[in-house]
Amino acid sequence: MRVSLIGAGNLATNLAHALLKANHNILAVYSRTMSSASLLANQIGATATDDIMLLHDDADVFIIAVKDDVIADVAAILRQRMPDALIAHTAGTVAMSAIPGSHRGVFYPMQTFSKQRIVDFRNIPLFVEAQEENDLKVLTSLAESLSDSVMHLDDERRKLLHLAAVFCCNFANHCSAIAEKILTDNGIPFDVMLPLINETNAKLNQCAPHDAQTGPAVREDHHVMDAHINLLNGLDMTQFAEIYKILSDSIINLKKNNNHELQDKE
Repeated sequence: MRVSLIGAGNLATNLAHALLKANHNILAVYSRTMSSASLLANQIGATATDDIMLLHDDADVFIIAVKDDVIADVAAILRQRMPDALIAHTAGTVAMSAIPGSHRGVFYPMQTFSKQRIVDFRNIPLFVEAQEENDLKVLTSLAESLSDSVMHLDDERRKLLHLAAVFCCNFANHCSAIAEKILTDNGIPFDVMLPLINETNAKLNQCAPHDAQTGPAVREDHHVMDAHINLLNGLDMTQFAEIYKILSDSIINLKKNNNHELQDKE
């Protein structure tokens, strides 16, 4: 399939390599700066441009992989240039209607991406949507060539998916960043946490998150929790102490809610 990429950031870089691996023809890479466009285009044998109006209209699909708040503006310019082209964006929380015209869709890979680490798309869930049935077939075919997990998902459910992903990924990583600061500020290397993090994540392949929960909060060990909060306050990390309390209270409340739901089902 012939594809043109609008964007050259983390997601676009990983998507470009996945498309190349699946033997698709990447015609062009657009970025606001020629240096970014050229950097990615040279890796995959595509044409680089920093002028969206210079893109040719012979691609089967144009995939927009830019920041959420500029998708609508970029799509409007692209639609002006390509009135009949299939245009899809890659965002979790942006509606398909951000793209004007009838041939529009969504091509959302749910994963965290970095330019420095090229991931295997076969293991990444891909969620697609399109306004026209034929366009949905095109996006589905493209997705299935990259991933073993492809689903059709509408705007509202995709927003919920993205919300859940923020908790699983961004917030969880922020907690690791807090742990890193606590440790490195006191001369302890963060890598001692990696076996714990890896085992915590590995357990989720075998049991539900609420069943995998351990620690003082799920045990309602207030003595330990109070000691941790006092320790954080003593380290002049009161902001982290507040986060600790909020998360601990949430763990306790979620456990109680789950127990009540189980009792109601019995």
